[in-house]
Amino acid sequence: MTLTPIAAIILGILLALWLGGAVWALVTGQRMRREGMQAQGKLDRLAMLLASAPAAPVVIHPDGRLEAADRLAKWLGKPRVPTFSSELTAADGGLEPEDAATLAREIASAQKAGKSFALPVRGVGSSRLLLVRGAPAAPGLASNGGVVLWIFDATDSQSEIQALKGQVDQLRDALEALAGLVEAAPFPMWHRTPDLRLSLVNSAYVRAVDGTDAREVIGSGVELVEPVSGLTPQAAAADALARGEPVERMVPATIDGERRTMRVVDVPLGEAGVAGYAVDQHELEQARVEHRRLEAAQRDLLDRLSAGVARFGPDRALRFWNQPFISLFALHQEQLADAPLFERVLDEMRDARRLPEHRDFPAWRGERRDWFLSPDPVEENWLLQDGTHLRVYAQPLPDGGLLLIFEDRTEQVQLSSARDTLLRVRTATFDNLFESIGVFSSDGRLQMWNSRFRTVWGADEEMLATHPRIDDLMRAVQERLAKPQQSNLVRELVRAATVERKQRIGHVGFADGRIFEFAAIPLPDGNALFTMLDVTDSRRVEQVLRDRNVALEQADEVKTAFVTNMSYELRTPLTTIAGFAEMMSAGYAGELSASAKEYVDGILQSTGRLSMLIDNVLDLTQGEAGTLPIDRAPVDLAAVARASADRVRADANAKGIDLAVTIEASLGQVQGDARRIGQAIDHLLENAVRYCGKSARVLLHGDGGADRARIVISDNGPGIPAAQQKLLFDPAARAGQARTGGKAGIGLPLARQLAQAHGGTLELVSQTGQGTMVVIELPRG
Repeated sequence: MTLTPIAAIILGILLALWLGGAVWALVTGQRMRREGMQAQGKLDRLAMLLASAPAAPVVIHPDGRLEAADRLAKWLGKPRVPTFSSELTAADGGLEPEDAATLAREIASAQKAGKSFALPVRGVGSSRLLLVRGAPAAPGLASNGGVVLWIFDATDSQSEIQALKGQVDQLRDALEALAGLVEAAPFPMWHRTPDLRLSLVNSAYVRAVDGTDAREVIGSGVELVEPVSGLTPQAAAADALARGEPVERMVPATIDGERRTMRVVDVPLGEAGVAGYAVDQHELEQARVEHRRLEAAQRDLLDRLSAGVARFGPDRALRFWNQPFISLFALHQEQLADAPLFERVLDEMRDARRLPEHRDFPAWRGERRDWFLSPDPVEENWLLQDGTHLRVYAQPLPDGGLLLIFEDRTEQVQLSSARDTLLRVRTATFDNLFESIGVFSSDGRLQMWNSRFRTVWGADEEMLATHPRIDDLMRAVQERLAKPQQSNLVRELVRAATVERKQRIGHVGFADGRIFEFAAIPLPDGNALFTMLDVTDSRRVEQVLRDRNVALEQADEVKTAFVTNMSYELRTPLTTIAGFAEMMSAGYAGELSASAKEYVDGILQSTGRLSMLIDNVLDLTQGEAGTLPIDRAPVDLAAVARASADRVRADANAKGIDLAVTIEASLGQVQGDARRIGQAIDHLLENAVRYCGKSARVLLHGDGGADRARIVISDNGPGIPAAQQKLLFDPAARAGQARTGGKAGIGLPLARQLAQAHGGTLELVSQTGQGTMVVIELPRG
């Protein structure tokens, strides 16, 4: 049969579709097979897991049908698993009748109210205990009203619980016995929980903290001991818990109102907490402390003694020695470190040649050994080969030992010998002093005196030998005084020195014209030293000097008055000369020739110069006398300084000197006399220009601070020698220079007086070849 092309195409399409459907069916079947196998495997694993579970599952349908694992029949002692729930809860279902009835009620309640339950049940005649847990079944497991039971075999757990109950009973009995023992303990005991809070205290603890009962003490957390060095009882318990071993410490505590020393022990109990107890160690510690204190005090006392000390024990071994003992007998620490015996120590002392020489040394040593058995102390004196004198004191001790004390008396012997020599020297020195000296005791009696004392007062040796009182002595010698009543002054001074312990001085005149200065000085021993010194000559010289000083002051006043008067007297003719010269210069006497006019100008310059010199001399004289008049008004120092510079600028230019002026704004104002300050600056600038050579440089500088203003005049001239600087401000030196024809300028002294009159200062700094600098400082007020 022949197919048309269209039929062939349709047939091909149908075949292709059929082939595609077959392939899809094959693939889908393979996939569904794999899913089925996976589901079957998962179901098998869940069945195995359910079979190995510790509980047997039971599903009760609403109609009472029952599905359960085969293990349930074995637990119930039945050959097969019940088919209906009524069989499980029946009287012969394998459960105790009461348990079966209770289980039936719980199942019915779960079916109706959807209530879960847990119920222990026991098989008839069996020791097996079953735990039944019931709950409404899920919708996919059973229809509405179904119940799922999980039945656990709790037999082993119950046995273990019973065993634990027995152990708990035993532990409770042991705990009660232990609590009774703790309560009966005579010392405080307590227990802390793992968080270190008190959980148990005994009656001794309650009494120790003055508590009412244990409940009140635990509730308040009252601690037995106080924190020591920042360590609280809780911290100590935590330390013991961390170490895992008991920790013991000695701490103070207040027990029954008394401070006691307690030995506190914290015992860690692992997870149960920390137990503790405290034992009163006060008396024991006091005894130990007292014993140590006494022993330390004795050792310290013996070690501080200047005498050598050695203590031997009952076995005659050296137990203690001090440093003077080693030094006294030239021993070494190494020789005594191994506690040598008494005989060996004596041998070491003999080897150092620090024992007295004896022909039979063993016998002498044996006699010293008997000191250990002597009932009474023994005292000896040893003279060593080098002249050392020792006093030896041997004291037997109650424990059979021996205490030896070696006192070096060499210095005392030497001092005793030197004292006699010193007394003789003192007597000779005391007796030959130029001063008159007497020593009076506290009762006013004359104890000692020298020959000068006897000579000055003209007293008899026989009278002084009776050690008269100061009253009797003064009555006997008062006629030798220029004023006999001055004897009362001497008595009062001696009394003040002996009774009031006060030092007094004065002077007294004798009838023969002599004058004595005296002093009454208290001595450390309660006596008083009375000394007299002849000052007649010095008083005469002093009077002469005083008279001369008065004469010099009068002469100075005359000089000042003379200079003042002469200054005023010179001004009158000088003013007349200057007036006529000015009139001639102005042409009042007719026209002058050029040479005549030059002469008149010279006259005017000279009269002006002479007038300035007279003013300077007068100012200097008034300044030295303290009568220089000074006005007080605000002074612009910058204007005054520039004006002074302008006045000397012509002379500076004539000599080719560079005059520089630097005035800072801080110079400001002062309270003073503008004319006098300008006068001082003029003198300093003139001196600088006068003594500087050509092409020199002079600087005028001004600045200041909050309380003072400063003006500095400096130059780079030849400078002033150091020896001459000391004479510039000395009036006597200036007068000497004037007499010898030297340059006795008064500019610098006058400038200093003007500065001082304003309360300021003037300082000169100069060095040969380095120039000169003068600094004036003036206060603002």
